[in-house]
Amino acid sequence: MNKIILASKSPRRRELLSLMGFTDFLILPAEGEEAPLSGNPGQAVEHIALSKARESLKHYRKTGGGDDALVIAADTLVYLDGAPLGKPADEEEAAAMLRRLSGKTHFVYTGVALLYGGGEKTFFEETAVTFREMREEEIDGYIKSGEPMDKAGAYGAQGLGALFIRRMEGDFFNVVGLPLCRLAQEMKQLGIIPPAFTKGVSERP
Repeated sequence: MNKIILASKSPRRRELLSLMGFTDFLILPAEGEEAPLSGNPGQAVEHIALSKARESLKHYRKTGGGDDALVIAADTLVYLDGAPLGKPADEEEAAAMLRRLSGKTHFVYTGVALLYGGGEKTFFEETAVTFREMREEEIDGYIKSGEPMDKAGAYGAQGLGALFIRRMEGDFFNVVGLPLCRLAQEMKQLGIIPPAFTKGVSERP
């Protein structure tokens, strides 16, 4: 089993890696560099993810590690009408974001960087998410739940935020923070098969 390093402190990304069958991985969070958000959003999230991965690998090497590990880093941005929506600073900003998202289609971009064996691979996925119209009391209640406060776009598709989603085109897990379908394919090209797959094969009669 290759050592897996997750360059993120996101509990959601940890859960998604566990879903793939990875239960023993090292967490080395990295902030990464900022990228211009006025250009291509896919390129922006790829750039940020790559800088996170490089920073995490640097920390790993300082502890005596080498290029034997697979470093996984990701960055997610929400775009509405061509403008990015980050994490809300407070409840007032969260409410403003949700009002803007109400009844509209927005786009979620997650960039992923994989560092392995001295090589680098980046990619991004895009998911279109359409919200139904939201009533003001629904927005207030959702904010009181606390869920919007640490999430880009002020909602969690895997939680109560799912109640507002009318339609989604693309990878659901991309919205959560890690596009599992594409990630599994890219890992396979590196010769790394998610344990969830190998376990399923070994258990067949």
